[in-house]
Amino acid sequence: MRILGVDPGQKRIGLAISDETGVLATPVGLARSVAEVLRVAAERGAGKIVVGLPRRLNGAASEQTEQADRFRAALQAATNLPVEAWDERLTTVQAERALLEGNVRRSERKQKRDALAAQIMLQSYLDAHAPS
Repeated sequence: MRILGVDPGQKRIGLAISDETGVLATPVGLARSVAEVLRVAAERGAGKIVVGLPRRLNGAASEQTEQADRFRAALQAATNLPVEAWDERLTTVQAERALLEGNVRRSERKQKRDALAAQIMLQSYLDAHAPS
């Protein structure tokens, strides 16, 4: 079953999809609404959606956590697919670092950062749920 990873940001929503075996996450782009996320889920054959919830380093919720949780609830209300939350602390920082190390131009980094953050979050979820 494919899993769609969603990294909701204030301006863009990063998306990533797992392979059919649930081992590898790949970035698939950006969305701007619940409807677009659900369209991508349908196009990619996702059987589950995992939404990243950003938390502070100490684990406490923030305003961004609350916004992401509202987005997760809106997704859940709009689909019959299971929608699960997953901690995505520091994924945007990791994505930005990887893009800088890859010498990606600043103008391109903005477009790639959120999808890469979704990939990092989804890969973390897949790794944590991998069979032993």
